[in-house]
Amino acid sequence: MPTQTTGRISYADWEEHPVGSDTASPRLARASVVNTFAGGIEAARTSCEYTIVYTSDKTGTFTGLQLLTGRLDGRAGTFVVVERGGFAADGTVHGTFEVVPGSATGELAGLSGSGSYVCRAGEPSFPYDFGYEVD
Repeated sequence: MPTQTTGRISYADWEEHPVGSDTASPRLARASVVNTFAGGIEAARTSCEYTIVYTSDKTGTFTGLQLLTGRLDGRAGTFVVVERGGFAADGTVHGTFEVVPGSATGELAGLSGSGSYVCRAGEPSFPYDFGYEVD
Protein backbone atom coordinates (compact mmCIF):
# COMPACT_ATOMS: atom_id res chain seq x y z
CA MET A 1 0.00 0.00 0.00
CA PRO A 2 1.52 3.38 -1.02
CA THR A 3 2.51 5.96 1.57
CA GLN A 4 0.62 9.23 1.09
CA THR A 5 2.22 12.62 1.63
CA THR A 6 1.24 16.22 0.90
CA GLY A 7 2.77 19.65 0.67
CA ARG A 8 2.99 22.76 -1.44
CA ILE A 9 4.75 23.73 -4.67
CA SER A 10 5.87 27.26 -5.45
CA TYR A 11 7.62 28.48 -8.56
CA ALA A 12 10.46 30.95 -8.55
CA ASP A 13 11.17 31.37 -12.25
CA TRP A 14 9.32 30.76 -15.53
CA GLU A 15 11.10 31.37 -18.84
CA GLU A 16 9.01 30.54 -21.92
CA HIS A 17 9.97 30.56 -25.62
CA PRO A 18 7.87 29.84 -28.72
CA VAL A 19 8.65 26.79 -30.83
CA GLY A 20 7.92 27.56 -34.48
CA SER A 21 5.32 30.21 -35.23
CA ASP A 22 4.10 32.14 -32.21
CA THR A 23 0.98 33.34 -34.06
CA ALA A 24 -0.45 30.05 -35.40
CA SER A 25 -3.06 28.04 -33.55
CA PRO A 26 -2.41 25.58 -32.13
CA ARG A 27 1.07 26.71 -31.18
CA LEU A 28 3.97 25.19 -29.29
CA ALA A 29 6.23 26.63 -26.62
CA ARG A 30 8.85 25.36 -24.24
CA ALA A 31 9.38 26.60 -20.71
CA SER A 32 12.23 26.29 -18.25
CA VAL A 33 10.87 26.48 -14.71
CA VAL A 34 12.34 26.51 -11.22
CA ASN A 35 10.04 25.12 -8.50
CA THR A 36 10.34 24.52 -4.78
CA PHE A 37 8.54 21.64 -3.06
CA ALA A 38 7.76 21.82 0.67
CA GLY A 39 6.07 19.29 2.93
CA GLY A 40 6.54 15.56 2.37
CA ILE A 41 8.78 16.36 -0.60
CA GLU A 42 11.47 18.89 0.34
CA ALA A 43 13.24 20.01 -2.85
CA ALA A 44 14.42 23.57 -3.43
CA ARG A 45 15.16 24.99 -6.88
CA THR A 46 14.17 22.00 -9.01
CA SER A 47 15.03 21.82 -12.71
CA CYS A 48 11.95 21.51 -14.91
CA GLU A 49 11.39 21.61 -18.68
CA TYR A 50 7.89 21.75 -20.19
CA THR A 51 6.59 21.48 -23.73
CA ILE A 52 3.30 23.37 -24.00
CA VAL A 53 0.55 23.17 -26.62
CA TYR A 54 -1.65 26.28 -26.69
CA THR A 55 -5.01 25.34 -28.23
CA SER A 56 -6.15 28.96 -27.77
CA ASP A 57 -4.61 32.06 -26.21
CA LYS A 58 -5.60 30.86 -22.71
CA THR A 59 -6.05 27.07 -22.90
CA GLY A 60 -3.80 24.12 -23.59
CA THR A 61 -1.89 21.11 -22.36
CA PHE A 62 1.66 20.43 -21.24
CA THR A 63 4.15 17.63 -20.69
CA GLY A 64 7.37 18.02 -18.77
CA LEU A 65 10.21 16.45 -16.85
CA GLN A 66 11.32 17.69 -13.45
CA LEU A 67 14.47 16.80 -11.51
CA LEU A 68 14.04 16.94 -7.73
CA THR A 69 16.96 16.76 -5.27
CA GLY A 70 16.25 16.79 -1.56
CA ARG A 71 14.21 14.67 0.83
CA LEU A 72 11.03 12.63 0.72
CA ASP A 73 9.62 12.14 4.23
CA GLY A 74 13.18 12.37 5.60
CA ARG A 75 14.93 10.15 3.00
CA ALA A 76 17.61 11.94 0.96
CA GLY A 77 18.07 11.50 -2.77
CA THR A 78 17.23 12.62 -6.27
CA PHE A 79 14.45 11.55 -8.62
CA VAL A 80 12.75 12.63 -11.84
CA VAL A 81 9.02 12.98 -12.44
CA VAL A 82 7.17 13.22 -15.72
CA GLU A 83 4.30 15.71 -15.62
CA ARG A 84 1.16 16.00 -17.71
CA GLY A 85 -1.70 18.43 -17.44
CA GLY A 86 -3.80 21.17 -18.86
CA PHE A 87 -4.89 24.72 -18.21
CA ALA A 88 -8.27 26.39 -18.60
CA ALA A 89 -9.25 29.88 -19.73
CA ASP A 90 -9.67 30.98 -16.09
CA GLY A 91 -5.99 30.14 -15.42
CA THR A 92 -6.61 26.95 -13.42
CA VAL A 93 -3.93 24.31 -14.01
CA HIS A 94 -4.59 20.61 -13.34
CA GLY A 95 -1.51 18.39 -13.35
CA THR A 96 -0.34 14.88 -12.57
CA PHE A 97 3.19 13.61 -12.05
CA GLU A 98 4.78 10.17 -11.92
CA VAL A 99 8.25 9.04 -10.87
CA VAL A 100 10.34 7.97 -13.86
CA PRO A 101 11.26 4.31 -13.18
CA GLY A 102 14.91 3.84 -12.27
CA SER A 103 15.58 7.58 -11.77
CA ALA A 104 15.76 7.65 -7.96
CA THR A 105 19.11 7.71 -6.13
CA GLY A 106 20.42 7.57 -2.57
CA GLU A 107 17.92 6.62 0.11
CA LEU A 108 15.17 6.92 -2.52
CA ALA A 109 16.55 4.17 -4.82
CA GLY A 110 13.62 2.01 -5.95
CA LEU A 111 11.11 4.87 -5.60
CA SER A 112 7.83 4.64 -7.51
CA GLY A 113 4.78 6.81 -7.16
CA SER A 114 2.44 9.40 -8.58
CA GLY A 115 0.78 12.61 -7.54
CA SER A 116 -1.41 15.48 -8.59
CA TYR A 117 -1.99 19.19 -8.06
CA VAL A 118 -4.36 22.02 -8.92
CA CYS A 119 -3.06 25.57 -9.22
CA ARG A 120 -5.44 28.51 -9.41
CA ALA A 121 -4.45 31.69 -11.26
CA GLY A 122 -2.51 34.15 -9.13
CA GLU A 123 -1.62 31.68 -6.36
CA PRO A 124 2.08 31.92 -5.40
CA SER A 125 1.99 28.30 -4.18
CA PHE A 126 -0.41 25.38 -4.45
CA PRO A 127 -0.99 21.99 -2.77
CA TYR A 128 0.11 18.59 -4.07
CA ASP A 129 -0.71 15.01 -3.09
CA PHE A 130 1.81 12.20 -3.65
CA GLY A 131 1.52 8.46 -3.11
CA TYR A 132 4.74 6.44 -3.22
CA GLU A 133 6.61 3.26 -2.37
CA VAL A 134 10.35 2.70 -1.93
CA ASP A 135 11.55 -0.86 -2.64
